[in-house]
Amino acid sequence: MKYPTLHKWHVWLGWLVGVPLILWTASGLFMVARPIEEVRGEHLRAKPTPIATITPTAPYLGGRTVEKLTLEQRASGPVWIIRYADGGERRADPATGKLLPEPGAAEIRALAEGYYAGDSKIASIRLFPADREPKELRRGRPAWQVALADGANLYIDADSGSLLAVRTQQWRWFDFMWGLHIMDLQTREDTSHPILIGFAGLSLISLLMAFWLLIARQRRKAAAHAR
Repeated sequence: MKYPTLHKWHVWLGWLVGVPLILWTASGLFMVARPIEEVRGEHLRAKPTPIATITPTAPYLGGRTVEKLTLEQRASGPVWIIRYADGGERRADPATGKLLPEPGAAEIRALAEGYYAGDSKIASIRLFPADREPKELRRGRPAWQVALADGANLYIDADSGSLLAVRTQQWRWFDFMWGLHIMDLQTREDTSHPILIGFAGLSLISLLMAFWLLIARQRRKAAAHAR
């Protein structure tokens, strides 16, 4: 392909991929501007206290297949957290092994105060079923949303009382930019879809054409000077 024709194609291709390149660069710059630990609200999570030396009783499993069994420290003391293979979760008393009931709103407030290391006040507490969870959670679990006055939200598992996530205003902007970066503003999880792959491929072609044009231009200049 001759230089003028290649240059013309490169210009038109540049107009096509220019917007995605700007979005990728701007969103990438935004996402690396702050430490990811700050974005995730790690500084708002209280450090768990060590579990005192105990001899726990194995929890009652109810005949269900268990995927994971852990002993976690809570403000009221240690509890067994049972994660079943079918996706369910329960708590159990380490002293007796008996299953504990699901935490209510009052206990969720106490748990949130134990998990939270900031100084903002609790504004509201709301329960969300797994099929209607907030878009910012995306864990597929029934959860309590503990909304704080500064706009941050704590999400606590409705079955086990475990802290699922901390969502700050900064995290929401990061999540939006991530959606732009992967061109998926719906689920913000699909990193391999035709639109993204197509634009990435066109961008690569455009860059390769730019390098080839640069080399060809230098050769043309050298040939002109030689004459």
